[in-house]
Amino acid sequence: MENRIFIFDTTLRDGEQSPGCSMNIEEKLRLARQLQLLSVDVIEAGFPIASVGDFEAVKLVAEKIKSCTVAALARTVKLDIDRAWEAIQGAEKPRIHTFIATSDLHLKYKLKKSREQVLQDAVWAVQYAKSLCEEVEFSCEDASRTNIDYLCAVVEATINAGATIINLPDTVGYAIPDEYGAMFRMVRERVPNIDKAILSSHCHNDLGLAVANSIAAVQNGVRQVECTLNGIGERAGNASLEEIAMAIKTRHEKLGLRTNIDTEEIYKSSKLLSSLTGMMVQRNKAIVGANAFAHEAGIHQDGVLKSPITYEIMTPQSVGIKHTMLVLGKHSGRHALKQRYTELGYTLSDEELQRAYKLFCEIADQKKELFDEDLEAILETSSDAAEEVYQLTNIQIVTGTNLRPTATIELKYGDQMIVDSATGDGPVDAAYKAIERITGVIGKLTEYSIKSVSLGHDAIGEVFVRVDFDGLLYNGRAASTDILAGSARAYLEALNRAMASKKRKEEQQKLTLSKDGVTV
Repeated sequence: MENRIFIFDTTLRDGEQSPGCSMNIEEKLRLARQLQLLSVDVIEAGFPIASVGDFEAVKLVAEKIKSCTVAALARTVKLDIDRAWEAIQGAEKPRIHTFIATSDLHLKYKLKKSREQVLQDAVWAVQYAKSLCEEVEFSCEDASRTNIDYLCAVVEATINAGATIINLPDTVGYAIPDEYGAMFRMVRERVPNIDKAILSSHCHNDLGLAVANSIAAVQNGVRQVECTLNGIGERAGNASLEEIAMAIKTRHEKLGLRTNIDTEEIYKSSKLLSSLTGMMVQRNKAIVGANAFAHEAGIHQDGVLKSPITYEIMTPQSVGIKHTMLVLGKHSGRHALKQRYTELGYTLSDEELQRAYKLFCEIADQKKELFDEDLEAILETSSDAAEEVYQLTNIQIVTGTNLRPTATIELKYGDQMIVDSATGDGPVDAAYKAIERITGVIGKLTEYSIKSVSLGHDAIGEVFVRVDFDGLLYNGRAASTDILAGSARAYLEALNRAMASKKRKEEQQKLTLSKDGVTV
């Protein structure tokens, strides 16, 4: 049997369904490009029938991504399948992924259908999808709680109908490794045409067993694993891509398997996802957590200094974590900054370097030394910046134990300098209300988080906000040693995104009216 494991990344679909992890179209494309650099085999770009935004994101990813298969999810419904095909038909390697639940629990309480009806729906959906797209994947939702005889019947029938990938998910994270592995073993033994399809696993982490179940699956003949960066996903999340990839690489002598993942892109991919969604990984997260390669105990430190293999089963460099500590400061020039970014694995255009250098200089005036973590935070803040309709030029906040927090904000708008003040429940609230008074745009803050990206009393803080403007959510982020200034800049980035989006929509409406012969 082929020892290659195909990595099916569903960060943009199942992962994005995780509360707080939604991304806009541009952010999805940016992450998809990074997944391409990571060398995943399949990118499940979304669920096109879910919304216009999801459809547009899948369509854009399908058009721009060339080296990965791009999949779109669809229920066993004609409208879903048509919409999925419309979204991915421009892809170099398109795949329709259709699914229906097969467990008696789901049939009784959710679908209210008989086994025979579900089997007919599954076969019809695969046949119809196959008439549109050469590559079709079929999933038996809640497979791990499905009667094994019925499961085998559905698998055999859908392979006959044209499915070339069969996914048997542990949808609710209920299985334990030996029984999940046994399910695949029985399917391989009892389904006569199983050699015509690739078996796939898709595990959720409700019991903390998603990665263990995925490994059990590949030990029992599965050759595609569905997973997400940082293990994000509904409820407790999905199987973690980085953990699966490194388990297969680190324990090659035991598993005898391989993936095509470029593991040195793992850390960068993880950091990008955290930056886009604001969902940070816990410090003790395997592979990509801040403590994954940290050693505090004296015995451990002594062992690592003598030979890293004593306490590190993989090197930090193998997942893209650079331990070189070149210190940059306010006297460093563009060339030194560009060189350091190159060493960290980033290739910057002149425009990207200019934006990063501008923010670098601002922070270097406040912070004596900037380390690699600071540079990555600066890059994430500057590289994704929205068009600056409003720019923060000055902020002054007065607060205290017995004082009402008051913020005075100065913004640049075109050639104008506008100043106003406001009070609030706290200094950040006061700053945001002052911005609202100046711009006349009212937003509702739905998420606000701060994290330190390096150590020391002058560490850079990275602020992430998600703001609701007229029912639409926009993200903003900023890095600064001054948390209040960073909070204001992050809010302004979200506001500028909202204004840019509104402007684009108005221009599209004018263009549409013009094409229809309407004078505007």
